[in-house]
Amino acid sequence: MSAPDPFPTSVRAVRLRRSVLATPGSNPAMLAKAAASAADVALLDLEDGVAPDRKDDARRAVAEALATLDWSGKTTAVRINAVDTAAAHADILAVLPARPDLIVVPKVRHPRDVWFVETLLDALEDPAGQAPPIGIEALIEDVAGLTRAEEVARCSPRLEALIFGPGDMAASQGVPPSAALDPRVWAYARSRIVVAARAAGIEAIDGPFPDYRDEAGLLREAAEAADQGYSGKWAIHPGQLTPINRVFAPSAEDVAWARHLAGVHEEALRRRQGATGVDGRMLDAATLRVVQGILAKAELIGPDQEGDSCRTTPSTPPSGAA
Repeated sequence: MSAPDPFPTSVRAVRLRRSVLATPGSNPAMLAKAAASAADVALLDLEDGVAPDRKDDARRAVAEALATLDWSGKTTAVRINAVDTAAAHADILAVLPARPDLIVVPKVRHPRDVWFVETLLDALEDPAGQAPPIGIEALIEDVAGLTRAEEVARCSPRLEALIFGPGDMAASQGVPPSAALDPRVWAYARSRIVVAARAAGIEAIDGPFPDYRDEAGLLREAAEAADQGYSGKWAIHPGQLTPINRVFAPSAEDVAWARHLAGVHEEALRRRQGATGVDGRMLDAATLRVVQGILAKAELIGPDQEGDSCRTTPSTPPSGAA
């Protein structure tokens, strides 16, 4: 469970973000595959995934895909170009009529990068507020952005998540390619981003694992991010989606443990008891927040998708928990 929202009057959408499939906006065939994929979030890319001379083609393709393909069961997101380029304004104008759920802002170094997009959306969206407001996610992918992660995380009621971008961060931080897959290199950056996000009441999403052929490496990195508190992870290939979805879903053991403790808590409230013990341990407010988070995510996912047992669970489920 996250900290209190710094914008308590705002209503942020509740979304499932276990997996985010990044897809080049200039490739209509790949956009169609993204719509049919197992991704929770389909990210239609107008930035790094598109050649400079194909930006206009990509805008048209993304707008058409958003308007015509079946995206049911998915969140749609569009990554625009950096806000210090003329392309960013054109990107938003092109895709806004097709109503993506999210705008992903790359290379965020300061809250004003988010404010630029927020101001455009405020001016251009339906003034009657008949449709849900479009959310924003911010990519933290260089050291300047990392030093302001806390400011960025609290800067807008539209902001729903911070995303760690390891590729550009490696260049910005001076990390050699031989060390870029070493989790120790990114321990500080990942921790700072997830803490900033959770303190602001929003989510944190991990960046992609670059070798789509290495499932063991993907699972290891995803599990580390999940155990740090990240809600999900980017994917660069559809084959990465199922492993990522498994890692970021609560396991059957997690859910059984959470349901058991929720039941104990409800019974204690019914009996007007104070502090309650379960299997020799106190059931306190912090544990209840973990329980509520597990059950909320399990409800979003549904009964047919179970998480990985390779994850670290918050506690060993009680014997016979149900």
